[in-house]
Amino acid sequence: MAREPETSPGHEEEPQQERRGRGRGRRDRDRERERERERDDEFVDKLVAINRVAKVVKGGKNFGFAALVVVGDQKGRVGYGKGKAREVPEAIRKATQEAKRSLVRIPLREGRTLHHDAAGRWGAGKVVLRAAPAGTGIIAGGPMRAVFETLGLKDVVAKSLGSSNPYNMVRATIDALQAQTSPRFVANKRGKKVAEILARRVGGGEAQAGADAA
Repeated sequence: MAREPETSPGHEEEPQQERRGRGRGRRDRDRERERERERDDEFVDKLVAINRVAKVVKGGKNFGFAALVVVGDQKGRVGYGKGKAREVPEAIRKATQEAKRSLVRIPLREGRTLHHDAAGRWGAGKVVLRAAPAGTGIIAGGPMRAVFETLGLKDVVAKSLGSSNPYNMVRATIDALQAQTSPRFVANKRGKKVAEILARRVGGGEAQAGADAA
């Protein structure tokens, strides 16, 4: 009678361990995808410009598309990115990824407007931004409006004084926004209280209310 070959206990355990390892790896990938989806859900993206570009090669021209996208969480963070590809969706995807990597945080007053007026410049693009009272809305041109809407600004008045190139306008707008400083930041820098900083802008009892809002 032929004897069946004996198998060591370790030989049986290895496949089970491999299966458990594969299961853990699949769960980790699923969790990572879920986290990426949640991160994507909190951002709002706007396509500012799309251009057809051409690369001259020996056999003729290779045509593609260049996209400019602005991304923000409407809570004080905004970024821009540009991407090039043979197809429009791929160019937009590349631009969106770059925009998410270049996010900057901007301090907002009462979560709706700027703390103070500011001017920005990039190349031939020049912009002026002004804080506005509640109910004013966004008074700005196309590329600048896209930046304000994704940032979360609700009341602002803006004017472009230079180039109408959307790339320069977006960069100049973000340059002006990065010059914003909040009363809390200035107070910490000077070693004073927020109410003392706001006392020059508001009078009397309103200073404390402004400090609480800041």
